[in-house]
Parts: sequence; C-alpha cells; structure tokens
Amino acid sequence: MLVATLQKELELEVWERLDGVTDPELDEPITDMGFVEEVQVTEAGQVRVAFRLPTYWCSPNFAFLMAFGIRREVMALPWVTAAEVQLNDHCFGDKVNEGVNSGREFQSIFAEYCDGARLDEVVDTFLAKAYDRRQETVLLGLQAMGHRAEEIVAMTLGQLRRVDFTGEEELRQLPRYLELLAAQGLATEPADLAFPTWDGDEIETQALSDHLAKLRSTRINMEFNGALCRGLAKTRYKEVEIGPEGPQLIDFIAGRVPPREDGATAG
Repeated sequence: MLVATLQKELELEVWERLDGVTDPELDEPITDMGFVEEVQVTEAGQVRVAFRLPTYWCSPNFAFLMAFGIRREVMALPWVTAAEVQLNDHCFGDKVNEGVNSGREFQSIFAEYCDGARLDEVVDTFLAKAYDRRQETVLLGLQAMGHRAEEIVAMTLGQLRRVDFTGEEELRQLPRYLELLAAQGLATEPADLAFPTWDGDEIETQALSDHLAKLRSTRINMEFNGALCRGLAKTRYKEVEIGPEGPQLIDFIAGRVPPREDGATAG
C-alpha cells in the first residue's frame, strides 16, 4: 500500500512537470489540451509518458517539440532514472519516438526528420506568438484598470510587478509573460520597460492601439486553432477505456472520468 501511495505521489509530480510543456502553436499546456494519455512510474524511478495529438497528420514540428519538451520536464525531476516518451496514433510517431528516446541531440534529429528545418528558427516563431498573446492579456488588463496609454508604455518591470491584478486570465498570464520576458532578456531589471516588442523595440504612446490590434490578430488565430484542436480531439477520441479495477487517480486528473448527473465526480 505504501509503495502504491508513493507511486501515485510521484505520478502527480510528473503531471505537474508536464504542465510546463505547451503546444507550441497554441501556447497552452498539453495537460489542459488533453494530449497526455498516461503516466507510469516504476519503483526504480523510470517514467513512461504516452501522449497523442488531435489528428493523425498533426505537424511533425509540433510533435517533436512536445515530445522533447516532455522528456526535458520529466528528466528535470531529481528522482527520475530514465524517461520514455511515446507518441501514439500519429503518422510520424515511429520517427518521433525513435528520435526522442535515442539519446541523440535534438537539433540533429529535428533537422533530419523535418526537412532540414532549423530548430532555433522554429522555436523562435512560436515563442514570438506566445509572447504576443501573453503581453496582450496583461496590456488589456491594465487598460481595464484605467491605466492610460502613456502610463502603460512607460511602465517599468518593477512597477508591473506591483500591479494588483484580479482577473483570472491576467493572473494566469502575468507570470508566464514575466518568465518569457526574462528568458529572452527583454526585461530583467526593475527599471527596464515592461512592454517591449518581441524585437526589443519601445512602443510609442500613439502606436499602442495599432500594437494591440496586431496582438489581437495573433490571439484570434491561436484561439481558433485551439478550438479546432479540441474539437478534432473530441471527435477522434470518443471513448476512453478504464481499467478493470475502476478509475484511478490519474484517470481523474486526465479528465477520463465524466461527472455524474448530479454534478459530482464519478467514482
């Protein structure tokens, strides 16, 4: 019983790490998107993660980035001795699985299987979209709080950190925005401007409206793709098998167990 309890706790740790892996096109966690099928942890600290995508033909670029993201996050756990990532039901599944589990360098595998595409260029494209979407949420939140355009474009990183947001989406996106700001070196010191463009340029007061229109276009495109992905996944995977012993904790986490008619969770 103690061993089983420990394994469940370790599985929960893995699921928490997987929250950090996003669909590169949508900037949404693969756990929220329902892409993760199963997490298994052995007593020896070996982890196996199975995942699937909405369609059989989803871009190999996306599949590779998510698969290697899964492996990176799992291996970051200090108790993990080995990690296996399994992409199921995908036209490129065998190549993705061989690549991610081979121990070879990600860059060389990516170039080999993705028509010579440069990993840094692909990642930069998706990060730019993620940055725009996160920044827009924070900017709109500031506008809703009554901040004027001249205040917003002149706001420093230190000032932004002191803003008391209350909106759910702002609270979700702010730390993600700050994380990306720092990771890209766009704003690291309290006196740095909080809202540079992805290219590092300062936004002029009179240009804020046009800048927001650009961000809105990016968001709408990402939201449309996200809705499409969720719809395709729901249509493709209509049934989920629960093991002979009934639903386990991971089944509830993964959303495999539907709610009862009285609104409570089944089980």
